[in-house]
Amino acid sequence: MEATEMIFTADGRRLDVLLSEQSGLTRNRVATLMEEGNVTVDGQTVTKAGLKAKAGSTVTLVIPAPKPAVPEAQDIPLTILYEDADLAVVVKPCGMVVHPAAGNEDGTLVNALLHHLDSLGGIGGELRPGIVHRLDKDTSGLLLVAKNDAAQLALSEQLSERSMEKHYRALVEGNIREDAGRIEAAIARSKKDRKKMAVDEEGREAITEWTVLERGRGVTLLDVHILTGRTHQIRVHCKHIGHPVCGDPIYGSPKGAKVPRLMLHAYSLSFTHPRTQERMTFTAELPEEFLRGMKSSGVEA
Repeated sequence: MEATEMIFTADGRRLDVLLSEQSGLTRNRVATLMEEGNVTVDGQTVTKAGLKAKAGSTVTLVIPAPKPAVPEAQDIPLTILYEDADLAVVVKPCGMVVHPAAGNEDGTLVNALLHHLDSLGGIGGELRPGIVHRLDKDTSGLLLVAKNDAAQLALSEQLSERSMEKHYRALVEGNIREDAGRIEAAIARSKKDRKKMAVDEEGREAITEWTVLERGRGVTLLDVHILTGRTHQIRVHCKHIGHPVCGDPIYGSPKGAKVPRLMLHAYSLSFTHPRTQERMTFTAELPEEFLRGMKSSGVEA
C-alpha cells in the first residue's frame, strides 16, 4: 500500500482542526502526522498542530503507508457476519482474548482478523484492525471492527453519543421478581482488589437496562442493554443488585448454578454505517455451550 497525499485550502483556522475535518482523521492522529513532517503549507513543512495558516494557502497532508502490524496474522477460525471496505462485524468465541498482551501474545482476535480481513487501511498508521468496543475474554458475541481511521472515528463517536445500541443475553443467579429495571451505578477499579472493578460513587457513570426473558430453577435469563461501556459493567452491575452472572469466576458465587462457561453473550448490535449512513443491525445466535447452560438450569431457548 502506498502513501496518500491530500491537498486542501486553508481557511484561517488551526491546521489540526482543518485537517481533521477534511481528512476524517482524529486531531491526535493529525498532530502526530504533523510532528513527523507530513504536512506542508505552500510547500513549507509545518509541525505545530495549533498553527493557523493564512486563508487561501495550499495545505498538503501526506498519510504514510501503514506499517506492518506488530501482531502476527494467524489462520484461526473466525465467524465474519459482514465485511466491506470500512468495517467488519465478527463473532468472538468464548475464551478468546481480543488484543495481544503479556501472557496472550498470539491466538487472539486481532491475530485472526489480520489473517481474515481484506484491504485493511490501517489504524493510527499501523496495518491493524480497530476494535471499536470491548468484550471480556470469556464473553462471546458480536464485535465491530473498523478497517480505517475514518471508520474508527465515526463509529467511536456513535459509541460515545450512545447512538450505537448493544444488547446482551445474560443468565443470572436467582429469580428476579421485577420484569425490567435500570441500574445507574458508577464503576471504578476496586480499592480492595486492583484486578476487579466495583460500584463506586467516585467512578465513571455506568448505566445498564435489563428485561426478563425467562425464569428457570434459581436463575433468570435477561436481555441486557448497556448505555455505557465500562470494564466488566454488566458483571459488576448484576452482582450489585444481588444477581451475579452465572459462571462468573470473578464476581459470581461458587454455590451458583453449574454452567459450562460465563453466561454472557453479546447478542445484537445496531449502528449507522459511517459511509452509507445506513442503519445496520446484526444478531449472533447463542452458542451451543450457552444453550446447554440454560437447559441445565431449566431455561429453554
